[in-house]
Amino acid sequence: MSDTPEIDGTAETEVPQDPEKSAPADRADAGPLDEDEANAVRPYVDLGGVKILPRPELQLRLEVEEGTKRVVAVGLDYAGSTLQVQPFAAPRSSGLWHEIRGQIAEQIKKQGGKTTEQPGPFGPELLAEIPVVAGAQPGGSRIARFIGVDGPRWFLRGVIAGEGAVNKEAAEKIEDLFRSIVVVRGNTPMPPRDLIPLRMPTSSSGQPPAAGPVQV
Repeated sequence: MSDTPEIDGTAETEVPQDPEKSAPADRADAGPLDEDEANAVRPYVDLGGVKILPRPELQLRLEVEEGTKRVVAVGLDYAGSTLQVQPFAAPRSSGLWHEIRGQIAEQIKKQGGKTTEQPGPFGPELLAEIPVVAGAQPGGSRIARFIGVDGPRWFLRGVIAGEGAVNKEAAEKIEDLFRSIVVVRGNTPMPPRDLIPLRMPTSSSGQPPAAGPVQV
């Protein structure tokens, strides 16, 4: 999703002194989970900063930055929807989603789109209508939902498109997928808003798989 707004760690905005965390009340039990909260014996696909629980018909795509070849996001295709996820470092006692949500809305507005804040299963979320520039007729747009969860020392952002952005039954399926994600923050010191490193999964031979969607 090249037209998806980025989290800007250098934006000159007024930061609240102690912004509260935004997360479901049952996050520690129902997810998204921290590595310390997850079942260690479950067969997760290890992507570094996140672990994905395999399920039938789930396809995984890694979004790679062209210049650096760095993995910058994980794309998941499931049940007629797409889910893009990115894990970021965050403060231990405060959250990022309340501030970042406003920045995303402002970026989409500058692109000529519009957003509506609404309550969701993970807390406040943005329903966005985003202009599509590349390979589309003038005036085209797509609908997406921006969701976010503040965890212990991490923030997980998701962008839902496809059926999960407009259809309630499809939304429940992709939300359950988001819940199943495990975030691996690690112990390395990182500034808040830095992307927690992601990497290619390895096969049983220890080699990265070929580029393209991977059935998990």
